[in-house]
Amino acid sequence: MRRMALVGLVVLALAACANGGEPIHGAAGNRILVRIRTAGGTIELQDLQVARTSEAQAHGLMGRTSLPPDGGMAFVFDQETTAAFWMKDTLIPLSILFWQGDGRIIDILDMRPCREDPCPVYRASAPYVGAIEMSRGAFERLGVEVGDTLEYRLLSE
Repeated sequence: MRRMALVGLVVLALAACANGGEPIHGAAGNRILVRIRTAGGTIELQDLQVARTSEAQAHGLMGRTSLPPDGGMAFVFDQETTAAFWMKDTLIPLSILFWQGDGRIIDILDMRPCREDPCPVYRASAPYVGAIEMSRGAFERLGVEVGDTLEYRLLSE
């Protein structure tokens, strides 16, 4: 019974990721170009997929065995959310970056794979409008830090 309650809570948390709607309504394609202004200059991330539906958001990077060096997944929401992320059935360690509506990065967290319940959840320290998951340590390698700013553009296929 306790396990069922936990599963129910996780399902609710994942559903909350959709924040009552689709990310970026009417946007074409499932790729995104992200530019991050860091202390060392501007970097571009062009190898990111966008989780646009609640199903894609819930699935995230589950089952992947590798990612390109600058690849990953972006989660973009129409309005602020406080939804948590988890690593159930995710096979590779990831880092997650959260940003607010003004583009300011508020958190970068390292997440570890989880195969058995209960899995830890990972939350931003404040409401956010987007998140990016990449291989663990990618943001550090790229020189991205909390306080940097980003902008993005959805791309067509």
